[in-house]
Amino acid sequence: MLRTKTMLLAGVCVSTVMAAPALAQGQSNPSGAPIAPEGATSQARGVSDSNDAGSIVVTGSRITRPNATAAAPITSVTSEAIRAQAAVNVEDVLNRVPQIAPDSQQNYQDSDGRQRIKLRNLGFERTLVLVDGKRLGSMNGEDVNMIPTTLLKRIDVLTGGASAVYGSDAIAGVVNFVMDDDFQGIRIDGNYNFYAHKNSPGLVSQVASQYGFAQPARGDTADGGRSDLTLTVGKKLLDDRFHISAYVDYRKIQYVPLSARETSGCNLTQTVKDGPLGCSTTMYTATGYVSPQAGPNAGAGFINNPDGSRGFVPYSDALADNYYSTISFQRADERWNAGSFASFKISDAAELYSNVMWFRDKSQNYFPARILSSANYTNGVYSVGCNNPYLSASQAQAICGAAAGTATTVPVDLRYRLTGVRDQEDRYLNNGLRISSGVRGEFAKGWRYDVGGVYARNRQEYAWARPSIDRINNALNSVSTNGTISCVNDTANGCVPLDPFSAYSSTNNQALFDYILNGTYGHQITVNKLYDVLATVQGDLGTYGIKSPWAEQGVAVALTGEYRRDSLQSFVDQNWIALAGGSNQSLAQHAWEGGLEVQAPIIEHRPYAELLQVNGAYRASKYSSNPDTFSTWKAEALWAPVRDITFRASINRAQRAPTVVEAFQGKNIGYGRITNTYNDICAPSIVGTTVDPRTGQQSNVYGAPAASAAACAATGLAANLYGSPTLLCPTDVGCTYRSGGFTVNPETAYTKTFGVVLRPRFLPGLSVSVDRFMIDLNDSIGYNDTSYFSNGCAATGSAFFCDMFVRNPDGTLYSDPASNPGTGFIRQGTTNYYKSKSYGWDLQGQYTLRLRELGRLDFDFSGSLTTLAGGQDSPILPRYNCAGYYGGSCGQLIPKWTHSLRTTYTTRDQLFSASFNWRHLSSMTNVSNSNDPALGGTADTARSSYYRIPSYDYFDLALGIHFKKGYSIQIAANNLFDRKPPLVPNSYGYSLSYANTFPQRYDSLGRQIAISATTRF
Repeated sequence: MLRTKTMLLAGVCVSTVMAAPALAQGQSNPSGAPIAPEGATSQARGVSDSNDAGSIVVTGSRITRPNATAAAPITSVTSEAIRAQAAVNVEDVLNRVPQIAPDSQQNYQDSDGRQRIKLRNLGFERTLVLVDGKRLGSMNGEDVNMIPTTLLKRIDVLTGGASAVYGSDAIAGVVNFVMDDDFQGIRIDGNYNFYAHKNSPGLVSQVASQYGFAQPARGDTADGGRSDLTLTVGKKLLDDRFHISAYVDYRKIQYVPLSARETSGCNLTQTVKDGPLGCSTTMYTATGYVSPQAGPNAGAGFINNPDGSRGFVPYSDALADNYYSTISFQRADERWNAGSFASFKISDAAELYSNVMWFRDKSQNYFPARILSSANYTNGVYSVGCNNPYLSASQAQAICGAAAGTATTVPVDLRYRLTGVRDQEDRYLNNGLRISSGVRGEFAKGWRYDVGGVYARNRQEYAWARPSIDRINNALNSVSTNGTISCVNDTANGCVPLDPFSAYSSTNNQALFDYILNGTYGHQITVNKLYDVLATVQGDLGTYGIKSPWAEQGVAVALTGEYRRDSLQSFVDQNWIALAGGSNQSLAQHAWEGGLEVQAPIIEHRPYAELLQVNGAYRASKYSSNPDTFSTWKAEALWAPVRDITFRASINRAQRAPTVVEAFQGKNIGYGRITNTYNDICAPSIVGTTVDPRTGQQSNVYGAPAASAAACAATGLAANLYGSPTLLCPTDVGCTYRSGGFTVNPETAYTKTFGVVLRPRFLPGLSVSVDRFMIDLNDSIGYNDTSYFSNGCAATGSAFFCDMFVRNPDGTLYSDPASNPGTGFIRQGTTNYYKSKSYGWDLQGQYTLRLRELGRLDFDFSGSLTTLAGGQDSPILPRYNCAGYYGGSCGQLIPKWTHSLRTTYTTRDQLFSASFNWRHLSSMTNVSNSNDPALGGTADTARSSYYRIPSYDYFDLALGIHFKKGYSIQIAANNLFDRKPPLVPNSYGYSLSYANTFPQRYDSLGRQIAISATTRF
């Protein structure tokens, strides 16, 4: 501990000499509009992002005008807050915004390396991501980590439906990345951070010691280095009419295995409620597992004696291994980002602009190097000669019996973990290109236009392998010649003999692992493309006298037309097909959209109405995947009775069309068998069995069908067949299902927000907002299996459920799937189902306290209270609320309350700054202890151990100095006090991580130290 404190004190001392300023603004913006630059008037709460210095761009609107104020709450993360956090990835920044459900692709074991955003935990498909007001890319292929943190002016997070302004996908809201596209000069930004964590034995170490699993050394450790270097250049020419800038960003992240932390020294399991904790174990050990499949010991499991004596001992957990020790806690990653911005103002009527962004990201996920069990292969077994030169006499006797020492071959099952070699990799190579360009300008007094588009292409190559069973058998087929053991076959390809009959025999045998693995990688390549053409015309009708007689500003309008085409192509090679099946795919859909937006000030600067304004928008959309046209709209109102207080309210009807993948899943038709114990709801139900005392033959006892006669009639069943035994599914093959064949309709959300913004004149520098949000999502797009429709029909008789039964003329539900039957099945697949809801409160506040000669203090608060997160999955199921719960159907939803409070001190000359941030997460409870049957919480499921995660508080510190000559340096410590994450047994079922915690939500690797510097010429 002393060493850790010494490191921190040294860092603080150094930082007083070398640091970059964390300036006044923090994370949130209670005004609802982008944060004002210093010196801006209180009315102009925004940042000018257009050529007209008086126009304010507010996320959530296509209209730019002076004194713009948003009617919906917007949280803004400024460049200063990003710098204070010392973030390398945009992912790190977003995970601290209370309105965003945290995600951590760096820490997921099953991650594909791409970072997407989930507002209100409603799924990334329902969050629209923009760069400077235009789409980042295809919903299925985007990766926000392609955006360099050093070039961000701010990130605007609009939580609430915005489909009427931006189109589909904005059910939960919009995240808009506002870039610094006006940079001049040369700037170099460097950032290096690492984890400085103190490992100390704890609960996991105690449990793991029972298995003999190695644990990390006690004491201070430094690992997980992440480096980021960015070069930015920019220049204005031709009397500042032509501007061009470019950047190159390189970042590298080091691999950290699960075994590097005492909290993840093994994967904790609790197989019985409130039972003892254990560790996940594996038979893949460095001593080697052998199981004869024939002969006197067929089916027995042996371990090679760890003493190396070439004898077998019975397998037991005491000889098992820790399978997850080398799996990534932080995955290795290497990324290049590059891009450019250019604009050329020909005249006020025409300005050409463009933005190009490119990235290449390579990451790996590691798994132990293994000789896999033959059960992993569909065709073939391992064969060993009874005269194998590696077999001892006792081993040959155990495997072969009387055939020991002969040339007879016998089947065996083998499991072996190769140590001292490179672990097996899952490889991800993601690259993408985004080009945005267009022309904008004024074409008449009070009228502006912007015609442009986006082309985005994202390509992912995913490769994984399984050692070749044929090559393993070649390596097993060995012979000894004058004491030298070699392969009998495949020597031309470098066959290396395999010795599975001695402990640790394959240690450091890289050549063997290369031989059995080379050429076996299967590749899947997925290419997502987006073509988006957008035209906007906006006008200030006040120029022509069209305004309220009580307002100074006129009515403003914006007309929008848009065409989008989204496509996905997927290619697999023969190795992939052999490993996982599948085939090539080519999917596409397009949309035409048109919209109108209006802002109408009604009263301005009058008694009891400093501002009264109404806004509205309407958009019509036509998707090629749906025969119908659908529409979205919004209505908003702002009322400021005095300058100090503003009331705001909005209602949005937002609709999301299915993604190209969801549309394909809905329409693509496939058949199969229902292999469980499904029984037609209109057939007699099996209530028991009887046994004939004379013959001993067992017979079923039947009762009434599960569904009523009326419900069965709704499935198309003739009345005379109700309850007939002929409807029973055949016991040998079961009934038939058909997936797909649906037209997936848009889902609809009604988002309502209302709140108040306070800016009291008697306390200059204070701004506070409180907003209530209510999102009701109907006709959610999702996957439903046969039981969803079958149980729903039996319970309600509703056509929504019962129409999914497509019976044969004789009423049965079974047919030959291979014949593409037109009848005789029950449907399942991706379609619209029922309701999701997200309700809560957003609270934001900012206060600047000026200390005269001493400088100033800035306080920045952003909090979110979730009162409802759940919904109702069908009319027959109860409503549920997951706020504050995890597990079961709730997964890893957000806590009820989260907040961030950043306090920044800046000297008057802005030379020195110190920023202290407090992050809070409220407690969470397992659904088993919710006492809510809708969540699965009953008296029987209630636990007395590991059912609650306490509230968590993290503290971050950033210190820095800015030198007048354009040089700055900063040191920061995130999770300053190195608080350990909560322990959760069976964590993979909750968080898709074997780390015994929620790495998406908690700082699971410990304290992070960051040093960054900026040089500008």
